[in-house]
Amino acid sequence: MRTLSKRAGTDDTPTTGDLLSVRVDSRTKSLTKRLKPGEVAVIDHIDIDRVSAEALVACRPAAVLNAAVSISGRYPNLGPQILIEAGIPLLDDLGSDVMTLSEGSKVRLEADTVLDAEGSMVAEGTEQTPAMVEEAMEEARAGLSVQLEAFAANTMDYMRAERELLLDGVGVPEVHTDLEGRHVLIVVRGYHYREDLSMLRSYIREYRPVLIGVDGGADAILESGLKPDMIVGDMDSVSDRTLLSGAEIVVHAYRDGRAPGRERVEKLGLEPVVFPATGTSEDVAMLLADDKGAELIVAVGTHGTLVEFLDKGRAGMASTFLTRLRVGGKLIDAKGVSRLYQHRISNWQLTGLILAGLAALITALAVTPAGQTIFGILLTRLDDILSWFRGLFAAMF
Repeated sequence: MRTLSKRAGTDDTPTTGDLLSVRVDSRTKSLTKRLKPGEVAVIDHIDIDRVSAEALVACRPAAVLNAAVSISGRYPNLGPQILIEAGIPLLDDLGSDVMTLSEGSKVRLEADTVLDAEGSMVAEGTEQTPAMVEEAMEEARAGLSVQLEAFAANTMDYMRAERELLLDGVGVPEVHTDLEGRHVLIVVRGYHYREDLSMLRSYIREYRPVLIGVDGGADAILESGLKPDMIVGDMDSVSDRTLLSGAEIVVHAYRDGRAPGRERVEKLGLEPVVFPATGTSEDVAMLLADDKGAELIVAVGTHGTLVEFLDKGRAGMASTFLTRLRVGGKLIDAKGVSRLYQHRISNWQLTGLILAGLAALITALAVTPAGQTIFGILLTRLDDILSWFRGLFAAMF
């Protein structure tokens, strides 16, 4: 790697010859929970999506080493461009050897090669440049029609497999949380979820919706100073602290009843509700809210566009498309609400407005007898203070 780009706010930027600590995980969202600034992220993530890239950027790593190809050409995924624009070097297609690095071990990055602490080569790949990413994105856009056909086929497969669940709610379990006639706010750790959740605070205070966190979205609710009423998901990316917050837990299981997340929840002494379904945990949360009589479903961080479905990197995202059609009459997507209202009034404009108000208040007081008396007293007190300072300086010198 030629250079490790300096990022804003870092004074000790690693250089090519530095030995750098690595964090290794094939699951990018798990890695970002323990990745620290200045460390090297080692991942195995084909087609790095936008959410994963933004999570990596927030950790401020020295570099990202990817065992897989970051843009396979299936569709124009946004992750690599986000990493490079943030000044984070991306070394691509390193192969499985790079995943053999142990957690916390040291590596040195030279050109397109990863070396261990003794100088032996661990893996060799290709450092991505803006030009290379742009070229790969153009090729991916050209082949997007193939992905559209696959998406349509997956949608039909899901419809056949889950017809009864989608149309009649067959298989939706009973829960203790009362959703009947209430607003439900579903939080997924997706695009702009922090900003949008923050912008909805006044809505939450006024309507007091049932707060449902989808896996890591439950952590987001707790981090914002709120408390989730229900946690839905396979429990692979939600913290123990949040699981123990008192929320009702609904474990998303495979259609055959297997629920890997159930064991983890039960080890914490909790008794979860199990919901077997083919789709994503996001779908399960929406279908559950709809079936239990929610009046309105407000979604934060969920996937709503075709590019977002593809960017999730799952064929199963076709289920989310159908689920949104199923609950569409109740669904309000809060995505982008923070961008809709931001910067409407700048800080300078707000300061000017305050100063103008103060000037108007002072002018109004100055023309009234009571105001003139107040100003007279204030000026007298100011004169006393100035006289005291003059006397103090005269005594000193």
